[in-house]
Amino acid sequence: QVQLVESGGGLVQAGGSLRLSCTASGSIKSGNYMGWYRQAPGKQRELVARISSGGYTNYADSVKDRFTIARDVAKNTIYLQMNSLKAEDTAVYYCNYYGILNRQDAWGQGTLVTVSS
Repeated sequence: QVQLVESGGGLVQAGGSLRLSCTASGSIKSGNYMGWYRQAPGKQRELVARISSGGYTNYADSVKDRFTIARDVAKNTIYLQMNSLKAEDTAVYYCNYYGILNRQDAWGQGTLVTVSS
């Protein structure tokens, strides 16, 4: 089992910045992805950004050049730096862990990001 604890959501004005953090604990295996997904009201959950244990990253087109994902391997923690926030970034953001070999899939409880225009 892998447990995820998120922090860093909140209310920010359009154009502002926020940083989300997510720390994993438990049966963490080498060879994994950790990332952020988000779900806005009435919409499906979507990938925002993810990073592999080897440092490979990928981003949703809508956040490229504004968001940056980073990883502290020693702390089993990922960060999502969100700059130039827009009203359409408002959503509940969920941290995800995926173990490549054992296909273990874990989710955090979610943290709300609200961007006021």
